Amino acid sequence: MALELTTSYVKDTISLFRLYKGLGDRAIAQAPDASLTVELDPESNSIATLVKHLSGNLRSRWTDFLTSDGEKPTRNRDGEFEAPPQSRPELLEMWEGGWRCVFETLDTLTDADLERTVRIRTEAHSVMQAINRSLTHTVYHVGQIVFLAKHFAGEKWTTLTIPRGRSAHFNARVASGEISQR
Repeated sequence: MALELTTSYVKDTISLFRLYKGLGDRAIAQAPDASLTVELDPESNSIATLVKHLSGNLRSRWTDFLTSDGEKPTRNRDGEFEAPPQSRPELLEMWEGGWRCVFETLDTLTDADLERTVRIRTEAHSVMQAINRSLTHTVYHVGQIVFLAKHFAGEKWTTLTIPRGRSAHFNARVASGEISQR
C-alpha cells in the first residue's frame, strides 16, 4: 500500500482516503443500476443508503472541521437511512459531495494541526483522533459497498485488488519493476 514514503501524517491520510474513495468508485461503477437500491434483507443497507449515510457523515465531520462540532445541527443521521438516491447520477453527486468536503479540508491541514482539539458530539478529540475516527468509519462503509457491488455484479465483477490465486504472479511483476504497487 506504500504509495509514497512520507513522514507526514496528513499527507498519508490524504493518500488513504483517496485509496478508499477509489475502491468505492470502482465498486459502484461495477454495480448494475438496478442493484443500487436493493437491500439483501430488511435490516441491511443498500449501496445507495450507504452512500447517503457516508456522504452525510463526511459532510458533517469535515465542514468547518477545526471550528465547529463535527456533528452539525443540520445533519439528520436517521434520515440518512431513509429515501436513498434512486438514480446513479443522484447517488454519484451525493458521493462526490461528501468526498469533496474531506479533501478540501485535508488539503488545508498541516501536521502542526494534529494536536489541536476539535469536537464531535461535544466530545473533545485531537485532530489526529478525529481523522482516525473518520477514516475508520469511512473504510468500514466502503467495505460494505464493495461487498454489495461484488455480490450484485456476480461473474462480471473485476477485482479491485490482486485476484485470488495471483499473489505470486503480482509479486514477481513488482519485483521485476514491470508494475508498481500503486
